[in-house]
This record gives sequence, C-alpha cells and structure tokens, in this order.
Amino acid sequence: MTGELLRHQVLAALAQHRIATTSQLHQMLRPNGTRQVISRVLVRLRVEGFIDFMVLPSASLARPRAWHLTEQGGRLVRDLPVLRGRQPYTIASTAAASLKTPHTLAVVRTHLTFSAEARRHGHEHGPWDWTPEVSHSIGEGDRLVADAVMHYTLIEDTQRRKLRAFVEVDRTTMSSERLATKLIDYARLYHYDGQPMGRRRAPASSGPGWLRWYPVFPRVLFVLTGAPRTRLTSRVSDLQEMVAQHPLVASLGRAVPLGAAILEDLEEHGPASNVWAPLNGGCPRSWAAL
Repeated sequence: MTGELLRHQVLAALAQHRIATTSQLHQMLRPNGTRQVISRVLVRLRVEGFIDFMVLPSASLARPRAWHLTEQGGRLVRDLPVLRGRQPYTIASTAAASLKTPHTLAVVRTHLTFSAEARRHGHEHGPWDWTPEVSHSIGEGDRLVADAVMHYTLIEDTQRRKLRAFVEVDRTTMSSERLATKLIDYARLYHYDGQPMGRRRAPASSGPGWLRWYPVFPRVLFVLTGAPRTRLTSRVSDLQEMVAQHPLVASLGRAVPLGAAILEDLEEHGPASNVWAPLNGGCPRSWAAL
C-alpha cells in the first residue's frame, strides 16, 4: 500500500510541478526516506510508459535526470483529486522538455526551500501548496502568468496564520527592465475589477476581480538566480526603483508586501531568515515580515 501511495504521489507531483529531478522528488515526497525508494518507483513508471526523463548536463560523473509526465501518464493522472481540476502538464519529447527544464527546475528549487522551512518549524506547506503557472486576466486582453502561487500556514502556539504569495523566479534570462515591468502587471491585477467593458457591476460582485480567488491579495516575491551577486542586487534595486517611480506600482506597494531574495540565500539560510529586500524600502527581513 505504501508503494502504491508513493507511485501516485510521484505521478501527481510531476503533474503539478511539471519537471523535477530525482533528488528534488526525494526532497519533496520522502525527505526522511532513502533516495533508492524514489528511484525504484521512477524506473518502474518509466518502464510502464507513464513518465520519461532527460539527462541534465553536469560537470561531475553523476548525470542527474529530470523527469516529466508522458502523454500516457497525463491521461492516467487527469482525475487525481489532488490536482483540483488542473490539467496535468505533459511533454511529448525530450527536445520540448529541454526548452523548459532550467526555469522549471529553478521554480522547484524555490518551492523546496519553503517546504524545508515548514518542516523545520512545524508549519504547513507541501507539494500541493505550490501551483506553477497560474494565469489571471488583467484587462485589455492581457494576462498575468505567475511562475507559482504559494499557500503557506504559519503555526505559532495555537495561532494559525495563512499566507499566500505570487512567486516570480528570475534566472537573469530577461532584461532587468522587463523583469521590473512584471510589477506593473501585478498592479494591474490588483486594481482590475474583472467587469467586461460596458457592463454594469453586478450587486454581488463588489470589489476587485482577484477576490474571486484570494481573500487577501497575495504578497509578491521575486527570487533571483543565475548571475553574480552584484548583478542580482542591481536587479533588486531596479525592482525597488519601479515601486518608487510608477504610480500604479507604488499604490500596490502601499497595500501589498513586495520582496526579493537570491535563491542561493534561501537555500543556505531558509526563507524565514532576513534575506528578503522589501521593494518599498527598509531593512532585509523574512518573507513573512515583509
């Protein structure tokens, strides 16, 4: 029964997170178990045709594998309750996987820093509390696609504090200015009422459109990697400048916590450490204290 449960969890994790290495699946699903248990399940699922892998480039002799669902695997997991009606993400070829793998794995790395933090402190945050590529309309035919939406429950004594965050993972593959304009999209989502042009607001639909999905607008977290620290800190400064100079973003910053951190700092110190730079100014702090 335990083996069958793990098999379903591996399939669901790949459906949810899209691509993950053997090591990442081990940390995600069985952090206190042995890696061999995960490896055996992965090999069996591949033999059955439900998953496949690509070999990642590596300077060491070990050649890490990045796993993903096949189309056959996608059909198998489509009705899993844990996916909450989301369509499973499948990849038809290794070539298609290679285009998405570096960014997707960086997003999974970010998730794992929060799940490790939750285990250390007795909080609640697991594989299904991290939803990649969440899309929302922001008007005029445009859409905002967040790299992930995170749900996290802080537990302190008998108090439970539910936090949500939009997470943007930047591997320094786009210009700093283009990265900063993502803040404009979040500001547009914050102010967007979701009503079609020319239609009166329904009496029951008071408030902005995002209230359909979130009781409180999620904080916005930028996680940076893929460049020397000096370049990454410059990108953080550009994000802060956007908050200071753009009126719509400044309005967002007054109402919503905004922060940026370096991924390697999250992995070394944990997201609860004072490694987050508030985008509206101030001293570094934990993500929950932004």
